[in-house]
Amino acid sequence: MRPTTPPSLEDILEMAEDALAAIPRELREMVRGAAIVVEEIPDDETVAEMELESPWELTGLYRGTPLTRKSLADTPGEPDTILLYREPILLEWIETGEDLFRLVRNVLIHEIAHHFGLSDADIARLEQEEDQ
Repeated sequence: MRPTTPPSLEDILEMAEDALAAIPRELREMVRGAAIVVEEIPDDETVAEMELESPWELTGLYRGTPLTRKSLADTPGEPDTILLYREPILLEWIETGEDLFRLVRNVLIHEIAHHFGLSDADIARLEQEEDQ
């Protein structure tokens, strides 16, 4: 049953944290220490940087340095962040009828996988494994 009110930022964050705990270990290890942040929509700077026509096109974004490129000699900077955008996620949820938790999980998987260079085929395989 669908909720009668739109899920809040906190609701989406809770789903994302639950999804992160349940994704394949290989992906979880890649983002150890990364923060998950949920915002309403991408800001104007992000929309311009990503060369988007509209903020509604972006459901998530990974910002940071992959573990494979980090070094102990690196100066600690900002933690890696996985950004999820609530309103575009909810729009996709309404348009597709997809289960909201599954949608949040898939956005999370896509952001992690693309950031670390996994192909669309790799992502599809991971999503299929999650659905079984």
